[in-house]
Amino acid sequence: MTAQEKMSPVDTAWLRMDRPNNLMQILGVMLFDGKLDFARLRQRIEQRLLSHARFRQFAREDATGWSWVDDPEFDLDNHLRRAALPGKGDKAELERFVADLASTPLPPARPLWQIHVVDTHMGGQALVTRFHHCIADGIALVAVIMEMADDAPAPLPAAAATPPHHSHDDALWGMVWHPISRAVQASVRASTSLWAMSQDWLRNPWQALDYARLGSGMTAEAAKLLVMPNDSTTRFKGTPGLVKRVAWSEPIDLREIKAVGKVLGCSVNDLLLSAVAGALGAYLTDCGDATEGVELRALVPVNLRQAADAGKLGNRFGMVTLELPVGVANPLARLYETRRRMQAMKQSYQPALTLTLLGAAGMGPKLVQEQLLDFLANKATAVMTNVPGAQQPLYFAGARLRQPFFWVPQSGNIGMGVSILSYANQVQFGLITDRRLVPDPERIVSRFAEEFDKLLMLVLLEPPECLHDPELVEAHNAFYWSA
Repeated sequence: MTAQEKMSPVDTAWLRMDRPNNLMQILGVMLFDGKLDFARLRQRIEQRLLSHARFRQFAREDATGWSWVDDPEFDLDNHLRRAALPGKGDKAELERFVADLASTPLPPARPLWQIHVVDTHMGGQALVTRFHHCIADGIALVAVIMEMADDAPAPLPAAAATPPHHSHDDALWGMVWHPISRAVQASVRASTSLWAMSQDWLRNPWQALDYARLGSGMTAEAAKLLVMPNDSTTRFKGTPGLVKRVAWSEPIDLREIKAVGKVLGCSVNDLLLSAVAGALGAYLTDCGDATEGVELRALVPVNLRQAADAGKLGNRFGMVTLELPVGVANPLARLYETRRRMQAMKQSYQPALTLTLLGAAGMGPKLVQEQLLDFLANKATAVMTNVPGAQQPLYFAGARLRQPFFWVPQSGNIGMGVSILSYANQVQFGLITDRRLVPDPERIVSRFAEEFDKLLMLVLLEPPECLHDPELVEAHNAFYWSA
C-alpha cells in the first residue's frame, strides 16, 4: 500500500499559491570551479537528499485535502538532469536558462523538485536547483543542500560518510534576521494547542500575563495590517507576465561591510538593506522617474523555527513588512533611516500573525486564500530574503563552490524578488523580476556594490565622530539633492 502523509495547512497554502505568472519555486544557482564528479553527486543525492521522504513524494488531493504520497515510480533521472548552455555559455546565457526555469511549472505528478548540472564557459559547471515552496522554506532547503557538501575536495571514506556540520555561529543574521522576540516565539507555541496553553497557566500563573500581552499585540498588529496603505506606485508595480528575468551581483567582501558598520554604528543588515534601497532608487532615477518621497515596501520572511525543528522540512516562517527609503538620495541619511526602521520592527508581532493567516488560508477555500494573498501583495512591491551560508569554502562532488545564489517566489502580483546570501566571507545579491516591469535587472544588481562604496568612501574621508553628526548628514543630503 502506498504511504501518505497529510500536508500541513501552511504547506497547503504554498502549494495552492501557484499562478501562471508567479510559480512558487525556490530557485538556486551554484557556480563551481571546474567540473563536478557526476557519479559522486548522484550518490550524495541518493544518500542525503533522498533520505528525506519528502523528495520521493508527490502532492495529491482528495476529499479530505492535500497529502504527500510516496511515488511508486520514482526515478532520480527525472529530477537530476544535465544541460549545456547555448552560444557563448556565459553569465548572460546562464541567467536566461534560470529565468526560463522560473517560468516553467514542475511536473505535478512527480516530486516537486529538480537539479540541473549545467556546462558553462565560466570556468566550471553550475548546479541549478528548483524546489516547490510547499516542500520547505529557504532555511530548511539550504540546510538540506548543505548536507551534500564537503569541507574538502577529496571524497570522504565510506565509514565517515556523514553529513558535515557547518557552524552558523558567525552567520550574518543568526537565523536569517535578528532573533525573534520571546513574545513571538510564545505566539507560535500558543497557537499549537489551547490545551497546552491551559497547562502553562496552571504551572505558571504569570504566563497568563504573557498570553494576554500577546493577544493584545496580535490584535493591534492585525488592525495595523488592515489599514496599511499600499506603497508608492512605481514602474516596479503592476501585473506580472509569464516571462522572468534574473541577475546576480559580483560578491562584496563581508569583512569590509563589518568594518564600515562598526564605524557607523550600524549592523550588517542595515548596510545591505540601505544598499538595496539605493540601488532601486538609482534605477528609477536612470529611467527618468521621480523618487523624492518614494517608499517601496518589501515582504520579508522571518524564521520561526525553534531548536526542535532542526532537520525538519515544511514552512515555519512569518512575514514582516519593511519600508525601504528609496526616496532618500543621501547614502548616510538613508542608512540611518534604515537602521531606525529595522530597530522598530524587531518586536513586531507580524511574523506570528502572517504564519497564522497562512495556516488558516490553507485550511479554507482556495478563493479565500487568493483574496488574502492579493490583499497582502497589494501592500508591497517586492519579496526580500537573506540566508546565511557557510563561512568556509565548500566542495560538492569534488568541485569547489565559488558562488551560490538563490531566488524566492513572489506571491500574488508582486513582480520582484531580492535575495542576499553570505558565503565564504562574501555577500552576493540576486534579483528576479518580471520582464514587463523590469526587463534589465542587471542594471540594478550592478549598483549594489556602488551604493556600499559610497558609504565606504564617507568612512575613509570623514572623521568618525562627524559621521554621527545630524548636521553633517543634512549637509551631505543637501549636496546630493543639488548634484
